[in-house]
Amino acid sequence: MSGSWNGLRFGEPWALLLLAPLLLFAWWRSRRRRPSVLVSSALLFADAPRTGAQRLAAWLRRLDLLALALLVVALARPQRGLEEHRVRSEALAIVMAIDRSDSMRALDFEHDGEREDRLAAVKRVFREFVAGGGELRGRTEDLIGLVSFGGWPEERCPLTLDHGALLQALDAVTIPEPWRDAQGRPVESELHNESVSTAIGDALALSVERVQAAPAKSKVVVLLSDGENTAGLLDPHEAAAAARDLGVRVHTIGVGTTGVVPFPVRDRFGSIDYVAQRVHLDEATLRDVAETTGGRYWNAQDAAALERVYAEIDALEKTVVEGVAYTEWRELYRWLLLPAALLLVLESVLAATRLRTLP
Repeated sequence: MSGSWNGLRFGEPWALLLLAPLLLFAWWRSRRRRPSVLVSSALLFADAPRTGAQRLAAWLRRLDLLALALLVVALARPQRGLEEHRVRSEALAIVMAIDRSDSMRALDFEHDGEREDRLAAVKRVFREFVAGGGELRGRTEDLIGLVSFGGWPEERCPLTLDHGALLQALDAVTIPEPWRDAQGRPVESELHNESVSTAIGDALALSVERVQAAPAKSKVVVLLSDGENTAGLLDPHEAAAAARDLGVRVHTIGVGTTGVVPFPVRDRFGSIDYVAQRVHLDEATLRDVAETTGGRYWNAQDAAALERVYAEIDALEKTVVEGVAYTEWRELYRWLLLPAALLLVLESVLAATRLRTLP
């Protein structure tokens, strides 16, 4: 909601007609000459100096007229309009599904001249998408939820307008580290490997289930992944077909590309080295998921491309907005009554004291 001043008007404009007789009275009084003291000739006082009190006395006769004029204008009820603009919007329901598999450690993104892993880039731009920043306007009116997935999906935040809580949940999304015993030896390696694999189908199914229950008319899932479906129970194509039948549109983003990329590796002494590893991005599956549901697929190979993708999604998923404008008129007569009263009091005090004249 925003407001702007919208001119001046009078609630009772007929009252301004009273200014006409007031002006006639002022003219009549200025023409009326009533001597206070009878003398044989005014020439006796021709060379007498004109004092400050005499100059003030000339204005004294105008104070009551000015006060009456203010009272007449107050009676006309001057009003100033404050124009209010209210925006009613039809919110979207958006669930973001973010891949947190092991391949998201790849350091093939860059931000402010430094290496950035894929998950950090995704989280940074997602934050701008939600809260606004750069070319992104923010999604303040939308219900947004968060799902992260590796070998299985997790709902990190239900659909909410509390985007502060949503972004706190986003900060907690990390890639699972290997579990080690007290001697630093890996334990439960099989379970860890499953946790950092990629269950695209299951993640999509959970995201569709959450967004489909939302009261919003438009329901969208944005799924980001940098790999191929290697875990889970549900095939991504089946999940996409279910999303289509439920009226949920799915946009997919392939993060990075197929090829050799640098990965950070920590040695036994805690130092980090970079090792080249090959990764595979299943663009065909991600594209098919999007097209099945009426969504779009993008490939983001660097941070700038990822930001452009979010900007395109931001433009595609526009909120329906209806602007309503009305004017609230505020009374101003109170601002005239006080000066009028003060002028009348001032005129009475001066006429009875410093500027008192003989009858």
